[in-house]
Amino acid sequence: MSSLTRHIEHVLKTATHPGAAARSRLAASWRRSLNHHGLDPGQRRDVQRICARSLAERMEQADCMRRIALPKIDALFQLVGGSGCGVLLTDCDGVVLDLRASDGDTDTFNAWGLAPGADWSEASEGTNGIGTCIAEARQVIIHREEHFHARNTAMSCMDAPIFGADGRLIGALDVSSARADQTASFNQLIAASVAQTARQIEADVFRAAFPEARIITAEAGTAEAAVLLAVDGDDIVRGATRAARKVFNLSQTGPISPRPASDLLGSEDDSNGFDGAQRAAVNRALSRTNGNVSEAARLLGIGRATLYRRMKRLGMRGE
Repeated sequence: MSSLTRHIEHVLKTATHPGAAARSRLAASWRRSLNHHGLDPGQRRDVQRICARSLAERMEQADCMRRIALPKIDALFQLVGGSGCGVLLTDCDGVVLDLRASDGDTDTFNAWGLAPGADWSEASEGTNGIGTCIAEARQVIIHREEHFHARNTAMSCMDAPIFGADGRLIGALDVSSARADQTASFNQLIAASVAQTARQIEADVFRAAFPEARIITAEAGTAEAAVLLAVDGDDIVRGATRAARKVFNLSQTGPISPRPASDLLGSEDDSNGFDGAQRAAVNRALSRTNGNVSEAARLLGIGRATLYRRMKRLGMRGE
């Protein structure tokens, strides 16, 4: 019996075994591939590719992410390209947008369908680094025989998801290896670099979405994702990365309800409460006018006498 035939039998046996999917994420992905997507682990057709026009449209839709990601992809390729690895960037559907590979490996990657325009969604290719990363919205390593399709078992794939400023998944970063001697331990080292690069892309995409905001890095006890908040001039949180949304129990996707930064970050100074908020606003106005009460009142949209009365009530001194 050939190794490919053994792989096909193993996938089918595992995917149909009662309870296997509950015990193993890999088995759950194999079952999705078989039952939900209706795929055959022994199918031999090539990886599906979209047309040039559709690829151009997807690249345009992902333009912001690509502009931010490409320099970082180049840097990652400098680290892993010499060991027979290629670096790929995909959109949120698992369609490859960009590939970095050495001249000697390009033909191999193209033959395997690891090229721009190729559809590596789980619905198309079953369990694989790109598709399963997107389907489960998490970092994954799919090493050789962990792939669903027998024809993909010669490769190892290390992937990390990329989330946009609104918390939605916008792409995946993949490093795939064509080396037959790629080891699981080496995969772990590469995966760490993939995850770090994906976090950098995600953080820069978030900053680009809030160019006028102050970006706060929150302490969350995790290195798996960027925990960032975008805060406006009134210290109101206007945006949060996916990880920050989880940490601070905000809506998972879409716009967030404006919240004072102090409410989320647990500030215990006198900026809490209505009087504290007024004091902070007055102090900001006075700072911007070098202590000129008349100018500060104008910035606040109130009269000079009103500002003096408010400062007196708040226990603030003014010249």
